Amino acid sequence: MSGETSLKKLISEMDPRLNPGEYVFSTVSTTDGMDRADVLCEFKEQEGITIILERSKADAYGLPYGFVAAWITLDVHSALEAKGLTAKVATALAEQNISCNVIAGYYHDHLFVPHAEGNKAVDILKALSMD
Repeated sequence: MSGETSLKKLISEMDPRLNPGEYVFSTVSTTDGMDRADVLCEFKEQEGITIILERSKADAYGLPYGFVAAWITLDVHSALEAKGLTAKVATALAEQNISCNVIAGYYHDHLFVPHAEGNKAVDILKALSMD
């Protein structure tokens, strides 16, 4: 179950899917007192713990944030050792002036783009997969 490594297959089979909702990045010193089900993702950095969660949940916890994102999942099972997928996707979006924050999960890659650009980003990625 190591996933796909061929860049050509990863691109042609990525099947980008826009998840519903608004997502934000915030930072906390601890996740104690937070319901783990509310946190989509976390990454421990030297300066603090970066968390990604739905905007409404961040608001309920009173957490600060700036960037409000749409969450796109690439439904192809990409191998963690695959080369080039992140670069191709980020370049295609950057060429259309869309920022992209990528998180690699075990099975899929997840993109966080400006919320207002979510549908446009999916359209760009679908066009890329047909090239």
